[in-house]
Amino acid sequence: MTVTVLTPDRLHAADIATWQAMQHTTPALASPFLSPEFTRAVGRHRPTARVAVLSDGSGPVGYFPHEHHSLGLGLPIGSGLCDVQGLVHAPGLDWDVRALLRACGLRLWRYDHLTAGQRPFDSGVMHRSTSPVIDLTTGFDAYLAGLRDRSPAQVSQLEAKERRLTRRVGELRLVFEETAPERLETLMRLKSAQYRAKGQVDLFAKPAVVALLHALMRTRSTTCTGTLSTLYAGDRPVAMHFGLRSGRVLQYWFPAYDPEAARFSPGLLLLLRMARAAAAQGIEHLDLGKGDERYKQELKTGDLPLGEGWVTLGTVPAALRHAQMVSGQKARALVAGNPVLRRLALKAVNTRR
Repeated sequence: MTVTVLTPDRLHAADIATWQAMQHTTPALASPFLSPEFTRAVGRHRPTARVAVLSDGSGPVGYFPHEHHSLGLGLPIGSGLCDVQGLVHAPGLDWDVRALLRACGLRLWRYDHLTAGQRPFDSGVMHRSTSPVIDLTTGFDAYLAGLRDRSPAQVSQLEAKERRLTRRVGELRLVFEETAPERLETLMRLKSAQYRAKGQVDLFAKPAVVALLHALMRTRSTTCTGTLSTLYAGDRPVAMHFGLRSGRVLQYWFPAYDPEAARFSPGLLLLLRMARAAAAQGIEHLDLGKGDERYKQELKTGDLPLGEGWVTLGTVPAALRHAQMVSGQKARALVAGNPVLRRLALKAVNTRR
């Protein structure tokens, strides 16, 4: 096994095709977050982006997208934004973690959304969680029938809200795939206001994140297509969502809604209509993303396992780098637990630069 580390822009067309073929072959690797297109888009906005190409005598057998930070710290590609992480590989591939880290010049690789089928990385898992999913393999009507059986009151309430929203504002319609860039700007304005109202970090105060989403909105491939969906009531957008889809998976990512329409639950109405449209295109799973929000638990049909942890070289420098990372996490936890420090920190990070 040989390992060659490249910046994403140096991947050849043959690499892209091989990488995509691996994703098509293995369902656990089908997420657009694991696609070469996502990695290349991140690479245009983060100089830390790298790809390790694993090869045997017959050619490439694996691709490890990651970010290389100072002092040998490795993070998943698109860290802070990427909801599915891991090494994309040929079926049955095994790899030596320490050899991989050494080849990448890393002392430690830290992950928080490790997908299934990554056995060599499993030794570092410290916490296991799940990502709720909606299974659409039997079609949307079958899913909705199952949801009605499980939660008849919830479905009735949503249908009543849909009727009231239609009467108050206008007939509902879904545009599953918007193409106008200004629609993405509308979503980001709504989401920024939502972040700030909840006292959260505004991701869209960061120009690099804004640029990344615009690049992904233009991306079209079998393994990664940026998808901006809008639910209109009459001519008024009441809920929006930007996510990524492959031929098999739609990743739920950035939802937002008009707060004036909040009492009608427009975000849930949009999500269900997105599920219908996705199923019509042959998408098998709508991945809602890690989290225990009530709506995810009520709408899901199952869960995908995720891992959080790290792997290291097991050397003294690696141990020191890990200690630095843990100290940073403790400092962030201290800030988060202090209202005054938290307000000051949010003010600093939510200022557009």
